[in-house]
Amino acid sequence: MTVSNADLPVLTIDTVPGREVVAALGLVRGSTVRAKHMGSDIVASLRNLVGGEIREYQQLLAASREQAMDRMIAEARALGADAVVGVRMQTSTISQQASEVVFYGTAVRLA
Repeated sequence: MTVSNADLPVLTIDTVPGREVVAALGLVRGSTVRAKHMGSDIVASLRNLVGGEIREYQQLLAASREQAMDRMIAEARALGADAVVGVRMQTSTISQQASEVVFYGTAVRLA
């Protein structure tokens, strides 16, 4: 599911410039856990031998970040938020084959 944040600001700062925060609606988060694909893993291993960017993993992580942020935005919209402030991203390794990406922040209502 892709959620557009064009009309819902997502900011790492705690305020929305030029707007007044009138209510904090609570913590919102979105996460995803992704595993490496066997085919991509083989190509990445070969690429690792010669050096350079491992595009297969870069694409996997980019898609993971987008999905986790989309889920956070969807949770904020469900609360009736006008913005999400104080947004942070965190990653962790679950196993050698899987990683988690989490976005979290505070859903707020603006004046």
